[in-house]
Order: sequence, then C-alpha cells, then structure tokens
Amino acid sequence: MSFCEHCAGQRFDRAQVLRTLRNTRRRLRDGPDIYSAVEALDDAIQAVRELEIPHLEPLDEMGDDTVIH
Repeated sequence: MSFCEHCAGQRFDRAQVLRTLRNTRRRLRDGPDIYSAVEALDDAIQAVRELEIPHLEPLDEMGDDTVIH
C-alpha cells in the first residue's frame, strides 16, 4: 500500500508527535521531580511545539475536480 505525499507526511508527523509525547512521559515519570498535571501538559505541549513539522501547501495549478488522495 502506498500513500500520496500529503497522507504519507501526515502519518510521519503523527508518528513524530507520538514519539515526542512518549519520550516526555518517560522523562517526567522517571525524573526526580513531581509534576502537577498542568506542568506535565505544559511540558508536553512545549515538546511538540519544538518539532520541525513541515506545512504542505496545496498545488495551485490543480483544478477543483482533482482529488489529491
């Protein structure tokens, strides 16, 4: 099975975010500090913000009846 470039990119982005959140959870769980739920969520949000996720633009030359996927 193959995916269009847009869908393949979304799958990669999703996997990258999930890996980052798992690593953040592991770091918070195994760390010496005790975090509140708000602090843990803030830390996770910041970790995701720091990811390099490209933005895919639709092709302008495509007609209205063209399906990308």
